[in-house]
Amino acid sequence: MTTDGPSDEASSRGLPGLREPIRTFLIGICMGSADAVPGVSGGTIALIAGVYGRLIGMVTAVTPGRLWRLVAAVVPYNGRVSAHEASTVWDELDGWFGLALVTGVVTAVVVVTRVVHVVSRTNPTLLFGFFFGLIAASAVVLLRELRVETPFQAGVGVAGFVIAFSLSGSATLLTGGGLVVVFAAGAVAVSAMILPGVSGSLLLVVLGQYTRLSTTLTRFVDALAATATGPNADGLAENGTVVAVFLAGGLVGLFTVSRVVRRALDRNRRATMAFLVALVVGALRAPVERVGTEVGFTTDVTMAFSLAAAVGAVALLLLDWYAVDLDLDTVEASRR
Repeated sequence: MTTDGPSDEASSRGLPGLREPIRTFLIGICMGSADAVPGVSGGTIALIAGVYGRLIGMVTAVTPGRLWRLVAAVVPYNGRVSAHEASTVWDELDGWFGLALVTGVVTAVVVVTRVVHVVSRTNPTLLFGFFFGLIAASAVVLLRELRVETPFQAGVGVAGFVIAFSLSGSATLLTGGGLVVVFAAGAVAVSAMILPGVSGSLLLVVLGQYTRLSTTLTRFVDALAATATGPNADGLAENGTVVAVFLAGGLVGLFTVSRVVRRALDRNRRATMAFLVALVVGALRAPVERVGTEVGFTTDVTMAFSLAAAVGAVALLLLDWYAVDLDLDTVEASRR
C-alpha cells in the first residue's frame, strides 16, 4: 500500500486551531439544547451565533460524489490512499466545523433528554406547561412574520393546522409505532432542526414520538454505560436499534427532506411558511392533552401549568429578542 502526496503536511494544514472548534462545540451545545425541547429551534441559535450560512453551506456541500471521493481517498481498496485528496474533500465539506458542531449537539441532546425523562416522571405538569409556553410563544413569533395573501396559502395553513391538531390529540395517534414511524420521525425532525423558527422536537411531539424517543435515548445511554461493568446490559440492543433507525432517518431527512423544504420555500415561501406555522399552532394541543391524560386539570394543576407556560413563553420571547432579524428573507440570504 502506498500513499499519495505529502500526507503529513496536508493533514496538518487542514487542522484548525483549538479556539474555533471549542467555540463551534459550544454553539453546538446551545443548538442541541434548543433542539431537544419543543418550540425552540436549533436553527434560531445558529442564526444568533452567526453560523447559519455556514451550517447550510456544510449541509448542501454533502453530495454522493464528495462522500465517494472521501471514502476512496482513505480506504485502500486499490492499494493506495491519498491523504491530500482526503484533506481536500474534508475541507470542501467543512469537516472540522461539522465535527465540532455535531459533537456539541449530540452532547447537549443526551443531557437534555435525560432531564426531560426525569421531569416527565416526577412533574409532568410543569414540564409540559413549560413546553406549551415555548410552543405558544414560538407560534406568536412565526405568526408575526406570516402574511397570507391568497386562498391557496390560507388553505395550506388550514391543512397544516388540521394535521397537527389531529395528530396531537388523544395522547397523539402515532404514539409508539414501529421502526418505520421512528425512521420517518427522524427524517422530519432532523430536517426541521436547521430551519430557524421551526422546532424538530415540536414535530416529534406532533408525531407522538417525543417522549418515547427521549426515554429510549436515556435508556440506551444507560445501557451503553452499563457495558463497562458487565456484558449483559439490559435493553442495549432494543433501544440501540430504535436510536440507530432514528439517526438513519435523520441523515436521510437532512439531505433529502430539508432540500425539499428549502425548494418549497424558494417556490412558494408564504404558502410553505403558512403550513409550518399552522403545524406549530395545531401542536399546542399535545402538551394540554398529555397533562389532562396523565394528571387531570384541577385548579392547582391549571395554575402550575399556566405558571410554567408563562416561564416558557418568556424564555422563548427573550431568545427571539436576540434574534430580531429572524425571518425568511434572512434565511434565504444566508443560504446564498
